[in-house]
Amino acid sequence: MHDDRRLVEGRLKRVLDERIRPAVYPHSVPLDIAVWNAPDEPVPVAEGLAATPEPTRAGARWGKPWGTSWFRVTGTVPQEWAGKTVEAVLDLGFDENMPGFQCEGLVYRPDGTPVKGLNPRNQWVRVATPAEGGEKVHLHIEAASNPVILDYHPFLPTQLGDKETAGSELQYRLERMDLAVFDETVWQLVIDLEVLGELMQELPEDSGRRFEILRAVDRALDAVDLQDVNGSAAAARAELADVLAAPANDSAHRISAVGHAHIDSAWLWPLRETVRKVARTTSNMTALLEDEPDFVFAMSQAQQWAWIKEHRPEVWAKVKKAVDEGRFVPTGGMWVESDTNMPGSEAMARQFVHGKRFFLEEFGVENDEAWLPDTFGFAAGLPQIIKAAGAKWLLTQKISWSQTNKFPHHTFQWEGIDGTRIFTHFPPVDTYNCSMKGSEIAHAARNFKDKGVARHSLAPTGWGDGGGGTTREMIAKAGRLRNLEGSATVQWETPAAFFEKAEAEYPNAPVWVGELYLELHRATLTSQAGTKQGNRRSEHLLREAELWAATAAVRAGFPYPYEELDRIWKTVLLHQFHDILPGSSIAWVHREARATYAAVAADLNGIIAAAQRALAGEGDSALVFNSAPHTRDGVPAGGAALPVAAGQSAIAARADGGYVLDNGLLRVEIDARGLVVSAYDIEAERETVAPGQAANLPQLHADFPNMWDAWDVDEFYRNSVSDLTDAQEVVPGEGASVRVVRVFGSSRMTQVLTLAPGERRLDIDTEVDWHETEKFLKLAFPLDVHAERYSSETQFGHFYRPTHTNTSWEAAKFEACNHRFVHVDEPGWGVALVNDSTYGHDVTRAVRDTDAGTTTTVRVSLLRAPRFPDPETDQGVHRFRHALAPGATVGDAVREGYRINLPERTLTGGAPVAPLVGVDNDAVVVTAVKLADDGSGDVVVRFHESRGGRAKATLAVGFPVGSVAVTDLLERPLAGAAAPELADGEVAVSLRAFELVTLRFTRG
Repeated sequence: MHDDRRLVEGRLKRVLDERIRPAVYPHSVPLDIAVWNAPDEPVPVAEGLAATPEPTRAGARWGKPWGTSWFRVTGTVPQEWAGKTVEAVLDLGFDENMPGFQCEGLVYRPDGTPVKGLNPRNQWVRVATPAEGGEKVHLHIEAASNPVILDYHPFLPTQLGDKETAGSELQYRLERMDLAVFDETVWQLVIDLEVLGELMQELPEDSGRRFEILRAVDRALDAVDLQDVNGSAAAARAELADVLAAPANDSAHRISAVGHAHIDSAWLWPLRETVRKVARTTSNMTALLEDEPDFVFAMSQAQQWAWIKEHRPEVWAKVKKAVDEGRFVPTGGMWVESDTNMPGSEAMARQFVHGKRFFLEEFGVENDEAWLPDTFGFAAGLPQIIKAAGAKWLLTQKISWSQTNKFPHHTFQWEGIDGTRIFTHFPPVDTYNCSMKGSEIAHAARNFKDKGVARHSLAPTGWGDGGGGTTREMIAKAGRLRNLEGSATVQWETPAAFFEKAEAEYPNAPVWVGELYLELHRATLTSQAGTKQGNRRSEHLLREAELWAATAAVRAGFPYPYEELDRIWKTVLLHQFHDILPGSSIAWVHREARATYAAVAADLNGIIAAAQRALAGEGDSALVFNSAPHTRDGVPAGGAALPVAAGQSAIAARADGGYVLDNGLLRVEIDARGLVVSAYDIEAERETVAPGQAANLPQLHADFPNMWDAWDVDEFYRNSVSDLTDAQEVVPGEGASVRVVRVFGSSRMTQVLTLAPGERRLDIDTEVDWHETEKFLKLAFPLDVHAERYSSETQFGHFYRPTHTNTSWEAAKFEACNHRFVHVDEPGWGVALVNDSTYGHDVTRAVRDTDAGTTTTVRVSLLRAPRFPDPETDQGVHRFRHALAPGATVGDAVREGYRINLPERTLTGGAPVAPLVGVDNDAVVVTAVKLADDGSGDVVVRFHESRGGRAKATLAVGFPVGSVAVTDLLERPLAGAAAPELADGEVAVSLRAFELVTLRFTRG
């Protein structure tokens, strides 16, 4: 029997490959081809259609890297094809093993009407069904010669990732450009045999069902006349009818297929090319929806929808019609599928604000689900943000990529730092590019962790990233799998329909608490430092711009820049996409990102300066503007006042070389190597630096991961390390500061360590002129603290990770994310390490050298030097700011984190500026003060409890108020929320740990 099976399977493969599939197009004639090459960047459609092309032919090479070629294909349907289905088969030189990541095309009619996309496994355009004979064919193809960056030998450095370095060598060879007869009976036979052959391979060896299929396939192949496949295909299909009609078992796993094309908003292509990828894919999907009545297609990322509307109105019209019919479904409710580890609190909230608002305004669609299949792990603060945006479900897929531990659930409740739970699904099909192969469907059923209590899962179905989306073959396979014995059942459904069923059948789903950590791609917390720094600075500049523009609008009649702020927010949110902010895109993307962030900074600084000028008024007093959420040097949060004189700091020579800095609160010793050998908390009589160790220690590691250069750092990188202790220069700087210069490899590091008057922190300004390759630079702080856990900031709060490696789950977190601070403590005393632009870090424990106990070492990750996909990653000058804060509580860490990211601004003017809103409890942190997005002039204030405990506070409102309401993130009244009591311009609030609240004040 086993030999029979192998014989039939071998026979099936050969007959399909060599006889049946080629017979799908039994007759063909070549089309006439002409081409016009756009001189540089893509041109408008009208210009491409109007251009005069030159004759070319199949077999000709075309397409310089990142170029655009407009092909015109013309021909006539032969008279003898009357009554038959005719298609144009247009192969630009595709590699069918790579559905995406190469050349693509969008087909237009001469009047500019888009027809469909061309992709490696989607090369057909329907001409006539049935043909009359003699029809004239005239089509235009906007073809993109995007170079192959991720090839069969990936991770090799390439200059193809930037138009400026890619050269001009032609990338592709034009293949088949024909008119052909399409034999649907043969095509259906192909699908029948593929579905049954794939199912047969997945069934148990001794399964009766397997042998039923085997015999039926054998009979069908006997019925095929290999010299007349087209004439015998119907007879062969008849032999398969019974096995295809056998219904599935009642207990079969149930799969909701969602048509999908995961399109990275930038990755191995620039942003401008994603605009065209989206147009091609959506053209494909609107055409497919017209042909397939059961099919449902879902697309996330409001930015991509906005691109279609802006750049491809002819495609937008078709998309909008399909949405109105309920079959082309906006999903996810975010501006882009962003990274969720690194975006700050407000940015993560605004992803939902701008995404949901776009779908509401354009289509009246309210998304209940967040859709993030490819994001590299999920921060613990995300559940309450999803809920605050009015959503309740989450879909992800990427956790299946974890290398060490297999996640124990596929459907579960995910609990965030404030206790909010979000019903979450993690598709067991383990791909967001499902193609309806039997192996995928069988894997989903076998892999599903929640058997016995649930049986629904979701399969995102279609080729992404330029693969063109769902294909007619996938739909045909799904149709056969709708109710087929031996298989899970498949039904096309919207994401919302799936979640409703899944939640109803699993009301007591298990709970997972804390972050969803991806045990892979950890280096994305560090790669492309310039992009990460641009993001962090943009987030804080946006805070300042909204705060001061709102204050100036209320206080001084300043025109609030609604449209400009909306544009800038969307720009920053776009660049938080999960291959831009993580640093895993080609050089072109990051080159443009750096320029974009510079423009954003210029625009926001202009808004801030104008608003502060309006507030400062006339006068020559030096007013200090404090944008941070805590009082600083006597200046209230959100206000401006005259500066307060600080104390003094002193610097003295150290007996053994180096210097001692002292401000009466801290005494810091920097030795002759420029390392911090003591940071003594004078009041607590407590040393910060571990005995015999030195802090602010630069360490350099070799960094060559097994795969995914820009994405990954593997644990073995720790096996070798160089302590960069040699200093070229250790000299006093301005005030109480020390300047340290180090040279290593081809790089140079300059640091200035400063102890400011009246501050319980040591500021560390670092400049690195970085010219290393495949290296990882860290800055180490061994602390004399015995801690089994540490906290790191995330959106709207912080959470704890263990410092030990008791289990494989803990050991896998050898590189993790923080926002502005990491905090380590023992009961009664702790240390914070804050930063202005770094995210990656590690925390380890070691036995003390001098006596019993352990020390805790915090290391911040500064720079990497991967060579793929950008061979020049981070080469050049970088500047970072960190601060070591001995004796700090978590509350101190929060405060110092904001201060280092929001430096004071000084402006000459008249009277001090009172804040619009003041808070009398430092545990309550205001993250946004702005005018309402609807242009009403209402003031919106968002705040949260920041220390992890209960907090009561009074908000003092510094303007006449008519009413106040609790709202969601979209500034809509929150259903069921009682209006806060407003008395004498004050609102009393009581918050749970990390609770997030948005209040909207109408002005009286």
